[in-house]
Amino acid sequence: MAPVYHALKKRSDKFCVEVCLTAQHRQMLDMVIDFFEIEINYDLNIMKPNQTLISLSADILNGLQPVLAESRPDWMLVHGDTTTSTIAALTGFYAGIKVGHVEAGLRTFQKHAPFPEEINRTVTARLADVHFAPTAASAINLTNEGVDQQSILVTGNTVIDALHLGLQKVNEENSSIMSLLSIIEPDKRIVLITAHRRENFGEGFENLCVAIKKVALDFRDSVQVVYPVHLNPNVREPVSRILAGIDNVHLIEPLEYEAFIWLMNRAHLIITDSGGVQEEAPSLGKPVLVMRDTTERPEAVEAGTVILVGTNPEKIIKEASLLLSSEELYITMSSKHNPYGDGKSAERIADFFANFSLNQ
Repeated sequence: MAPVYHALKKRSDKFCVEVCLTAQHRQMLDMVIDFFEIEINYDLNIMKPNQTLISLSADILNGLQPVLAESRPDWMLVHGDTTTSTIAALTGFYAGIKVGHVEAGLRTFQKHAPFPEEINRTVTARLADVHFAPTAASAINLTNEGVDQQSILVTGNTVIDALHLGLQKVNEENSSIMSLLSIIEPDKRIVLITAHRRENFGEGFENLCVAIKKVALDFRDSVQVVYPVHLNPNVREPVSRILAGIDNVHLIEPLEYEAFIWLMNRAHLIITDSGGVQEEAPSLGKPVLVMRDTTERPEAVEAGTVILVGTNPEKIIKEASLLLSSEELYITMSSKHNPYGDGKSAERIADFFANFSLNQ
């Protein structure tokens, strides 16, 4: 949402822009806010250890109500598939405020994959008044669900805008980047891992770690694995137990956005269960193996920029090994066209609001 914020702020003659944080993920959020220089007007600061989706939802609903009563916005923008976005949209609906959904229309059509994100997106679509779809396929998903075509605008995905903006701001003297430079071996290719999805907790994460360990050992002389480990204990326990102590596997703390996009740009191959990384990495020419059985971003699969490998260790090992062994295959995949936009999505959203009449 950072590029949307800045695109709207640039038009101060038309918009008064305010930002409310729920801080569903406090530490990771603060890094992004600082990096993109976003001014915060309201901070609910709701993050608690081991919070449940039920308690999180209740805290957002109760916390946001007085904010909307004070701010009285004409529009509220929410993003993507988080619990924050869905409950914020619900609160806005209750308060009679128009809701715009950025990154709308993504679907797997499987209720529990990803969980709870698939239902979050679907519910938000029923609450939103305008839908900023990243692709034509996302727009079709919405119209197939009965959403008025006139309320849908295909913009591309703002994550691409954020990536381009972020790369312009990267400073290699950043302390996190300096720390990475101290552990990365310059003569070895980097395999970057990110994994945190709830539906993979338990056996799924065990399988992921077993596969990553095998790839690391098979390519010990030419590859190094860098894994910023998510803070959730359901992730950290199996990762530490299975992957700790391998000399070419670097288990590190979660990275701030600046360091992460720098590392992503340096990586040779990315293995992830993240939605955003599926879109960002192809913009950098990085092949992606997606550790999920299905994805709400099928355009990347169709374009050939990502491969779905699920949590099947044999498949993860096979596809990673092929990309690490075959230069021809690697070049073919890394040169595919990214279907998620040209980096001008935020401007299209700002244009929409600039031309929108409050009487509509």
